[in-house]
Amino acid sequence: MEAVLILLVGLVVIYLATGIRVVRQGHVYTIERLGKFSLAAQPGLHFILPFVDRVGHKINMMEQVLEIPGQEIITRDNAMVGVDAVVFFQVLDAGKAAYEVSNLYQAIMQLTTTNLRTVMGSMDLDETLSRRDDINGRLLAVVDHATSPWGLKIVRVEIKDIRPPADISNAMARQMKAEREKRAQILEAEGSRASEILKAEGQKQGQILEAEGRKEAAFRDAEARERSAMAEAQATRVVSEAIETSGTQALNYFIAQKYVEAIGQFANSPNAKTILFPVEATQLVGSLGGIGELINDALRPAPGAQPGTSPSGPRPPRVPGPPSGFGGSGQG
Repeated sequence: MEAVLILLVGLVVIYLATGIRVVRQGHVYTIERLGKFSLAAQPGLHFILPFVDRVGHKINMMEQVLEIPGQEIITRDNAMVGVDAVVFFQVLDAGKAAYEVSNLYQAIMQLTTTNLRTVMGSMDLDETLSRRDDINGRLLAVVDHATSPWGLKIVRVEIKDIRPPADISNAMARQMKAEREKRAQILEAEGSRASEILKAEGQKQGQILEAEGRKEAAFRDAEARERSAMAEAQATRVVSEAIETSGTQALNYFIAQKYVEAIGQFANSPNAKTILFPVEATQLVGSLGGIGELINDALRPAPGAQPGTSPSGPRPPRVPGPPSGFGGSGQG
């Protein structure tokens, strides 16, 4: 009797032990009762009925990465390119991921491959090489919409590599080199153009400043000539008044002054060692006589003053005229 009781207790313990399930973090187990999905067991300790319940699928709920093998794709302009891609996805509903699709990873791979061919086949080669973000965005939208009934969330679709044929790569390299040489020539031409423009602007400013300088100099010259003419007119007026007041005596004075200055210039000339010139005595005597008369008139006392005195002191003796008949020669 005791043996039977021990056996029954052992069977109960074994039964209970077989019904204990521990779900790891980041996973969800689907529990099937009599072959039908009944529960999605979250991480932790769970008890199921042995021989009635069983674990159907162990679903990884973490974000996963699925590599898409290399594909040969023909673009719209008939260029053959090799493409590699990766898909980042996460299971949101374990029941749908387990029972809505068979072989989840294979389904995602095939769906991504076919849509990759569709998207890149509708683009030119240059577009496939330069518009990777557009390709990733279109693939993400299409694949995410198609896998949403499976309880999935497509997080990202990334193109890893695009491999054009070798001849196209060489042609692209030559094209890039030609484009860079073209840009260099354009930049050099623009630099030369800018240099010529700056040089022309500098010459223009220089000519403007030079013209302004000539204008200012001409204005100054005109002003100087005007002032010189005014001085000459004033001097002429004073001489005219002196001639009008003193008669021919003042005229003789000025003529004699210029005459003596001319003789002094002849005498001071460095190339003239001996100067011979005829001088008419009557002209020189008349000029000197006019000078003497002007001096006497200047020193003559005013009317009503005492004889022999001048307004400022004693009257000096009258300057006698030179003897008649004068001529000479100068040596220097």
